[in-house]
Amino acid sequence: MFKNDFASLARPAILPDASNRQGLPAFASVGDVLNAYEGDDAIFVLYPKKIAAAARTFLNGFPGTVLYAVKANPHPAVIKTLWTSGIRNFDVASTREVDLVRSIAPHAKLFLMHPVKSRATIRQAYEAGVRDFSFDSAEELQKMLEETGYAPDLTFHLRLALPKGNAAMPLSGKFGADRATAIELLKAARPHVAQLGVTFHVGSQCLDVEDYGRALSWVRSIVDDADVEIDSVDCGGGFPVAYPGMSHKPMGNYFAAIRTALRENGFDGLQILGEPGRALCAQGGSTLTRVELRKGADLYINDGSYGSLFDAAQCAWKFPVKLHRATPRIAEANEPFRFFGPTCDSLDVMEGPFELPGDIAEGDWIEVCHLGAYGQALSSRFNGFYSETTVAVMA
Repeated sequence: MFKNDFASLARPAILPDASNRQGLPAFASVGDVLNAYEGDDAIFVLYPKKIAAAARTFLNGFPGTVLYAVKANPHPAVIKTLWTSGIRNFDVASTREVDLVRSIAPHAKLFLMHPVKSRATIRQAYEAGVRDFSFDSAEELQKMLEETGYAPDLTFHLRLALPKGNAAMPLSGKFGADRATAIELLKAARPHVAQLGVTFHVGSQCLDVEDYGRALSWVRSIVDDADVEIDSVDCGGGFPVAYPGMSHKPMGNYFAAIRTALRENGFDGLQILGEPGRALCAQGGSTLTRVELRKGADLYINDGSYGSLFDAAQCAWKFPVKLHRATPRIAEANEPFRFFGPTCDSLDVMEGPFELPGDIAEGDWIEVCHLGAYGQALSSRFNGFYSETTVAVMA
């Protein structure tokens, strides 16, 4: 996979525990990675320092407890980096995610915030020490009570459906109790649990800081109408990342808006939770993909929509890109390009456009940035095209 002398290109002295303990080949730069690489697949890159910096931003700024949404990127090195950086709470959705986090951070607190779970998942999670569960229906509430044996130490979080906001990906269509149902569920759950909370999600890639304030006002009105005491409010995820064409305010503005809305709605004395996923790891990962063929403005590359570029294909997101030359030369001005992935499927296309130097050619490498969230996690093995190579770059 790598040349025998690749270790000489790395800088072990500056590696954090997260990279050393996960056994990732580590390099000082992307150029060093490519100089050492002899494989034929795309390369997934993790930037541990960027992930650690994102963790510090949330730990220092978010007005409550920070949970990492493991689904965004379950790579062991990501989880270890976040744990080393101070993240102690993890949002999991399955027994496999429970087992994964337990294997890396055995003392982490886990929150099973998927509102629809199998009975076996509930039982196994409880046996593994999970005490926080989400629900959005009477059937799920009953299921959780039965499978935990009506345990006295449970914390249930009611998932609310929200009025449509301004997120790039609204998430209320699949999960969440409507207003009338939520009022009844709060009343039904309160007698059976040690603690009761409310959780919501404003939608993935939320571009309007005021969506959080509107959501918290919605929560306040439901709790008041239910006339039930709650112990916590989970503000969910949705914290955005800077993709081309998607501008947002600084993360501090989001924290300030949440803090203000909590105070105005009388929630500032409760336990406050947040579930960032994308915002903790997106900028900490990228994909290096090689150009196999150029046809005019179309570039055929060795990663695509069945790999880490799902959002670029299905959601038409224009991820930031950088060119890394196979042979150094002076770059021409940028031009717009479309990408085709390596599979035989004609749906494997990323329209972009992606701005790259006009003389890009076969053998050049493109770094598609901000793919640390969901890109690497969604990569499949369709048609035999996939990568098993992940490296750390200590930039």
